[in-house]
Amino acid sequence: MKTNSLSVKYKDYPNLNGENQTLVQQVGDGSIIKRFDKTPLPIEPQDVVCPHFVELKWAYGCPYKCSWCYLQGTLRFMPFKTKPKVKNYEKIRYHLERFFNETVNNDYSPELLNTGEIADSLMWESNGTPFSRFINSIAEKQNKHKILFLSKSDYVDNLLKLKTDSIVPSFTLNAYSVASRWERGAPDVKRRIKAAKRLSQAGYKVRIRIDPMVPILNWEKEYKQLIEDIFSSFVPERITLGSLRGLISTINNSNDKSWCVFLSESSGWGKKIDFQSRKNMYKTMSEYIQDNLQYHDIALCKETREMWKELSMNFTRIRCNCIW
Repeated sequence: MKTNSLSVKYKDYPNLNGENQTLVQQVGDGSIIKRFDKTPLPIEPQDVVCPHFVELKWAYGCPYKCSWCYLQGTLRFMPFKTKPKVKNYEKIRYHLERFFNETVNNDYSPELLNTGEIADSLMWESNGTPFSRFINSIAEKQNKHKILFLSKSDYVDNLLKLKTDSIVPSFTLNAYSVASRWERGAPDVKRRIKAAKRLSQAGYKVRIRIDPMVPILNWEKEYKQLIEDIFSSFVPERITLGSLRGLISTINNSNDKSWCVFLSESSGWGKKIDFQSRKNMYKTMSEYIQDNLQYHDIALCKETREMWKELSMNFTRIRCNCIW
């Protein structure tokens, strides 16, 4: 396949500030590179704020099998729902090089290509063809766009060997008791923090997602302890907070539905924790981070326009995990 034989489709997207911007919608059939644009411009108070980001769909699935993982519903009709599947590397190369060739040498804005939306970005590292090494060999040939690695893994040896600025690592963390109850298949949270610290010390700009926050007993104490442990290890480039939510397809296909007891509010994005409880968690934790650690690069994940307003946060200036 010749790289230039792949079509690149563009579309005009309204930004969160109301202005239009022409962006790549997909490369070829969209099976590798496609913009996540399922969330319309938030107009009503209950509309979800989620900037349109670019997915790099190199694989499907995740080995960690967290109780609330939305892939249980998203991949419910696929034979590899419980066993991750990696796509053909050469196909990925063709699509990525086409994207770069189309957008690097012009005034097109830098993009962050998310490899962790439908797969764990580090799940293919402990074998002879690690994804990080492969993707970096392509990405490092240009200096405009970067690749987002989103993971619950603690296997970062290959990234440490690469020492590249083409990859932005991001770790999903949670309160210790929450993770031990509903993220049993994933590495221990403290191991994830240690891995993030190693990357930060090596020069990577490491991001953190604390998501999904759950209002367990003594949640305030537990999440504050998590914050303290993070900042005593390294300072994240940015932090994104999210709370427990469940699409109906996720809930129906989950083997362990015990987490659903916290969901009492219906929304356009499935079931959620009630508004006041979510607000209390976000407000408590964001104020703690800002007041005690003098840190301000905080955003919310898939929250409503109303929630941003209640917290006096400006969603039009969002700098969350999945965007540049």
